[in-house]
Amino acid sequence: MNAFVESLASTMSLSSLLDALREAVGVFELHDHWTQGEFHHDVVVRFGTGEGTRALVVATNCNGGVKEVLAFPAVPDRDALWHWRCPLVAEFSGTLPPLLARATTTHFFDPCALLADDARSELLPEHRVRQKGGGWQAAPSACAPRRKE
Repeated sequence: MNAFVESLASTMSLSSLLDALREAVGVFELHDHWTQGEFHHDVVVRFGTGEGTRALVVATNCNGGVKEVLAFPAVPDRDALWHWRCPLVAEFSGTLPPLLARATTTHFFDPCALLADDARSELLPEHRVRQKGGGWQAAPSACAPRRKE
């Protein structure tokens, strides 16, 4: 499993990783997509059946550059994943299924840096709100349609 996960991570982009996954396993399911802050995405992919079912969490930057690939026997809980990554953040809790394999790339950096109160943001302070656990997201009003005056 380690060599497989490392080979997927080495593709360096989400689109290339999904192409490589399709070539290796055939059918897979894009199970979920989670964001934490403006610059971190977790794409959750499931493949296999029965005892052979696996879940991959592909962490990417906002441009689809692969930072990390994690393999589990089942889809992890989002809060448990972030608790594992950043155990000092009290807002996250939970237990992960066993980690089967992990690979990081040159895009990887400590994801906890995205959660700091002074984390980088491209959104003006008046147009952003803090996410659970940290990181910024657009305030609901920031994306609202403009009223005609």
